[in-house]
Amino acid sequence: MLDIVLTVKPMTSFEHTYKGVRILVLTGDITKQEVDAIVNPANSLLIMGGGVAGTIKRVGGNEIEDEAVKHAPVPVGEAVATGAGRLKAKYVVHAPTMERPAMRIGKRNVGLSVRGALKCAEGLEIRSIAFPGMCTGVGGLSLEEAARTMVNEAKEHIGKRTNLKQIIFIGFEEDLTYAFERAVNGILTTP
Repeated sequence: MLDIVLTVKPMTSFEHTYKGVRILVLTGDITKQEVDAIVNPANSLLIMGGGVAGTIKRVGGNEIEDEAVKHAPVPVGEAVATGAGRLKAKYVVHAPTMERPAMRIGKRNVGLSVRGALKCAEGLEIRSIAFPGMCTGVGGLSLEEAARTMVNEAKEHIGKRTNLKQIIFIGFEEDLTYAFERAVNGILTTP
């Protein structure tokens, strides 16, 4: 008789609390998150063609993009919120990482976009927000560098007064989830 052993990796889930804010890292679909807001790593024109933006538009509805483009152009470092259409979230925070669609960019833009998203969230008194990998697709940034930059920005933001009670870093695949987990462990768990 032949014994077959199947190894199934469970959906990664990692949790840490930093200065009263719950940080959750998981693998999944950002459009399924039940949070106040999900972040769209946008372009300054707020055109939601592909990647995470395209998925948000496809699942949530064209009305998200229709509302977003009324605010364009939005510079990198700022963010705007729109309704979330058919999504479980209340808002989509559009945080440009690049000026035009499909630009390759660096970690500076990731930091600016995360900072802009968090500032927008504070303005709306959002309590929970979910971030996908920022610039890990067409933006061309490595998963590790993007994750470290994003977690550093979250740490800086939490270090100030914040309304946020939960930040989720969500990877669409486990490699990104593990990068987020390593970044949280290395940045938020050390003194």
